[in-house]
Amino acid sequence: MRSTVLARRLRIRDLPPTLTRDIASNEFSSFLKQKMLHFGDRKVGVVGCPVHHGQAKPGTEHGPDALREGGLIKKLMGLGLDVHDYGDVGTPSHEDDHHFDLPVKNPKHVATASENIAADVYNVIKSGRTCLALGGDHSMAIGSIFGHSLAEPEHVVVWVDAHADINTPLTSSSGNMHGMPLSFLVKELQPYISKLPGFEFIKPCLSAKNIAYIGLRDVDPGERYIIEKLGIQSFSMSEVDRHGIKDVVEKAMHYLDPEGVKPIHLSFDIDALDPSLAPSTGTPVPGGLSIREGNYICEELAATGRLTCVDIAEVNPSLGNERDNLITVNSALSIITHCFGGRRQGTYPKNYQIPIPTHTNHVAPPPS
Repeated sequence: MRSTVLARRLRIRDLPPTLTRDIASNEFSSFLKQKMLHFGDRKVGVVGCPVHHGQAKPGTEHGPDALREGGLIKKLMGLGLDVHDYGDVGTPSHEDDHHFDLPVKNPKHVATASENIAADVYNVIKSGRTCLALGGDHSMAIGSIFGHSLAEPEHVVVWVDAHADINTPLTSSSGNMHGMPLSFLVKELQPYISKLPGFEFIKPCLSAKNIAYIGLRDVDPGERYIIEKLGIQSFSMSEVDRHGIKDVVEKAMHYLDPEGVKPIHLSFDIDALDPSLAPSTGTPVPGGLSIREGNYICEELAATGRLTCVDIAEVNPSLGNERDNLITVNSALSIITHCFGGRRQGTYPKNYQIPIPTHTNHVAPPPS
């Protein structure tokens, strides 16, 4: 018995400290498989979603280009990824775009953009690529999540945001549709959703039990009621402060997918981060996630190997000054790269070799 325990201790001692904690929780084998995935095998499809009619501040339509100009594609390719940029989806305009019975703003604009986004996201995922959808305001998630559901119906959603974005047209006080995307998708809410022009294509595709929020700190009364009545898993900044981001992510994923088999959709609103890290966004709320916490969420989801669609929303380069824009874009790029294999301990492309000096024919063995 003693020798068995000693042998186990020796094996554990040779492993990084982060792995020993998972042995203690009987999750070592699955965790090891996840952590040993090679991200260089991943194929990524980038889809720009230049939508802004879901809220009142122009500029989110420039978010995709701001991220590209910030070096997005180069950073992803630097991780050894096969990256294809499919350009931006079409977002046709509608001159007469208001709803006479409800204070909902620009429903036709949002519906048309959502249908186009859904088609592109579906095509990217079905082609075997992980989809990266660049917003755009967060109404883009109507299309991205619906398109994902058409390709992978059993997927779960991790929603990282300062806001819950689950108002219905009747609970919203602003009428801005970037605060409503989940309500159009959640099956249990359909009796409470008003008919809006252009939304006929949307079919409820998401059960409340398949959603987990992280980072909430500005939730409307109607949204709080919906979250509690539907039993949606919710980790506000209070829970992040109380338990730490590691426990929050573990609890969220254990709740959503205890067997570790379902595709994951990450919808990340840049205002989930503290405004000091993302000043160029339309609805900043103090007391947000640190960049370390945001990156940790993405690292852990990426390590599962099941992250098949990522939204990055609400980057607005028209807000703030040049420095604000730079800070916000850099934060968004950090979040994105950590979704696709960027790791703070460092990484390297697949098949990387240490260069050998040209003046020798010696074949160096790999470092031990």
